[in-house]
Order: sequence, then C-alpha cells, then structure tokens
Amino acid sequence: MPIRLVAGLGNPGAEYEHTRHNTGADLVTAAADRLGIRLQPSSRFLGLAGSASVAGSQLHLLLPTTYMNLSGRSVAALAGFYKIPPEEILVVHDELDLEPGQVRLKLGGGHAGHNGLKSIISCLGNCPGFYRLRLGIGKPSDRSLMIGYVLGRPTPSDRELIADATRDALDCLEAVLADPQKAMNRINSPRTRD
Repeated sequence: MPIRLVAGLGNPGAEYEHTRHNTGADLVTAAADRLGIRLQPSSRFLGLAGSASVAGSQLHLLLPTTYMNLSGRSVAALAGFYKIPPEEILVVHDELDLEPGQVRLKLGGGHAGHNGLKSIISCLGNCPGFYRLRLGIGKPSDRSLMIGYVLGRPTPSDRELIADATRDALDCLEAVLADPQKAMNRINSPRTRD
C-alpha cells in the first residue's frame, strides 16, 4: 500500500528551528520543497498541511504545530478527515538510538520514550501500526543532559552527517511512498561514502 500521509515531528517556533528534535520536521519541509507542495496553516489539522498528486495518488504532508507531546492530535485529525489508516502513514522523527547520519525505516513498534510517537500511538487508538522514518541524532553521555541535548542544535560535524542522511532519505522518498516495505532494504542498508 502506498503512503498517503507523511508527518514530520518537531516543535513550532524559531527557537526550535533546526534543533535535533526538529529533524523530522526539517526533512518533511525539504520534501515539500522537492515535491512542490505548499505547506499552509490549517486550524482543522493543527499544523501546516499541504497535498499533491505524487506517483498517481494523493499525498498529504503535515507538520504538527501542537508541540511534540501533542503531535498525535494533529496526525489523527488529518488521518481521520481523509480516512487514512495507520499503515498508510509515515512519521518522520529524530531517533536517539541511532548515531547522526543513520536512517532507518520500520513499520510499527513502541515509542521508546519519544513523546511525539507516544502521542500519535495514543491518538490513533493505541495503534502503533504506522511507518516510522527514524533519523539518527545520537544521545548525550549523561541522561541528565537529555532535554538540553534534544532541544539543542547539533554540532557542525553532526549537522553535516544529519544533512547527508536527510539528502539520502529524500532521494529514496518516492520509492518509500510507493512501496515502503520494498524500500526498507534500500533505506536500511549501510551508507557508503565516495
């Protein structure tokens, strides 16, 4: 089944732009630019939303503006309005358990403490059966530094790795949208540098 909704997780406001926690929103913003989809404020969907026909089906892009821990309200509002089942949703988010520059695509799973995923699972009726594009941001050496770490901006070297991974993910985007199961091998293969 093709993906019909891609949601990029992050926090609204200039102070959160390009922070580690907004990596998902950054990728979906770049996808909108590449696909020529204009994201506009939508009070109905509690975020910035836009749509276009891509590869023969209607694709909706969404950036929730509810803050991370309420992202599910936005995703569920758009999915409910357009009758999009969880298995046709791709959520793009930052991932502490992957190093900067790593990208993984998976279907289902838990939330691993990610407040955005926790909210989406809850608002979709405790259904974790959506796709996740996980963008590695690494994690701090000390758990007590976690909040400052995810809400902070990456170091220049990490920013470069994340930007490279984002470009790689964008290059695979049409394949992911058309057939995410088939695209998993391509996305999840180790990257090679020239």
